[in-house]
Amino acid sequence: MKRLLTLLTFCVLTLSAMATTKIYRGNSTYTSDILYTWDGKYLYKGNSTYTSDIILTWDGKHAYKGKSTYTSDIICTWDGKYLYRGNSTYTSDVLNTWDGKKFYNGKSTYTSDILYIYDMKHVYRGNSTYTSDILLTVDGVCPMAILAMIL
Repeated sequence: MKRLLTLLTFCVLTLSAMATTKIYRGNSTYTSDILYTWDGKYLYKGNSTYTSDIILTWDGKHAYKGKSTYTSDIICTWDGKYLYRGNSTYTSDVLNTWDGKKFYNGKSTYTSDILYIYDMKHVYRGNSTYTSDILLTVDGVCPMAILAMIL
């Protein structure tokens, strides 16, 4: 029984650690280069999961300032393709367009408007996948809207 309890504890701790995503500066996975920690609901500053370090709250559609879910604290709205300013879905409020691999400036899919490429591990500057253009390394799952706001 004691072995089973130990095994279950190990599994729970492993799963909870796997659920946390670290976002690193550049092409790095050093602890000292952690810019943000993502737990599926909150984005934290640095290598932290303390409530005082919450930068934003995510509900799957809206990002809120800090640890809030008040409508007045909505930073942006996401519909799976477009990231909008505030609590809006007006075309005039489109900040970024996501095509499944690239982030574009505004409501555009022109090559000249490519801001970033994301290959599910690295975020590259512009229309490049050169190692020297890596801005962020993501070691897990993070919503596109969160990445767009970080950048």
